[in-house]
Amino acid sequence: MNISDIISKDSIRLDVEATSKQEAIEQMAGLLASAGHVSDAAQFVSDVLAREATGSTGIGFGVAIPHGKSAGVASPGLSFVKFKEPVEWNSLDQQPVVMAFLIGVPYDHAGQEHLKILTTLARKLIHESFREQLKGAATADDILQALQF
Repeated sequence: MNISDIISKDSIRLDVEATSKQEAIEQMAGLLASAGHVSDAAQFVSDVLAREATGSTGIGFGVAIPHGKSAGVASPGLSFVKFKEPVEWNSLDQQPVVMAFLIGVPYDHAGQEHLKILTTLARKLIHESFREQLKGAATADDILQALQF
């Protein structure tokens, strides 16, 4: 599965205002619902927050990758947001988050699918040039272009 197959302009926002991790996750889940990937946003948010309680998905470098397997997800989806102001995420490097990806995968066929998506993103995000490309993106098309790998 290619990352570009599960993300669309409808699930990208570059000017998100969120005052907490939960609010950020709720907004990203809403994007996935608008894009048709999430059928029950409340259930999905609950499942993502339960996953988040087991360990932070703030991977460092100002990036978080919350994710969840959920019965509230209709089809695999990915959302991306940049925040107007950094959001505290209890990240591994103790720095707030300036951008985040949310991965949603249906519970009934989760298998290794979300791990493949997560691994693919993490491998790209370790490169400063990729993170800078995302930070400098001015449009959803810029993000979609960056995710062509």
